[in-house]
Amino acid sequence: MQAQVKWVDGFQFIGESQSGHSVIMDGNGGKTAPSPMEMVLMAAGGCSSVDVVDGLKSSGQKVHSCVAKLTSERRDTAPKLFTAINIHFELTGEELDEKAIEKAVSESLEKYCSVCLMLGAGVTMTHSWSIA
Repeated sequence: MQAQVKWVDGFQFIGESQSGHSVIMDGNGGKTAPSPMEMVLMAAGGCSSVDVVDGLKSSGQKVHSCVAKLTSERRDTAPKLFTAINIHFELTGEELDEKAIEKAVSESLEKYCSVCLMLGAGVTMTHSWSIA
């Protein structure tokens, strides 16, 4: 996998993925676009959501929606690393089985989500979920 990031102006950058997609990032606290750290947080939520939805569908669950709400804590001084991240999944569907949800969510954070596993080496990763 490859990517490139080009400086545009001030603290704005454009990230370009190998697959041909672009995203604007703002290194000035996210004033005009997501900051790089916000992108990392969203990447964890996106990667884990893919696992949860796939896990639920694979177990025969009729999931209709999955919203991952992420909260985090960071160090106060540079480098302002994440110290803790919680991913809360809000799910809707038909007769969702709580055991299937717990398995899909747990396996994502402990076994499948590349982003969460990479972050988990130095970050306390937790999860929670609810059926809306």
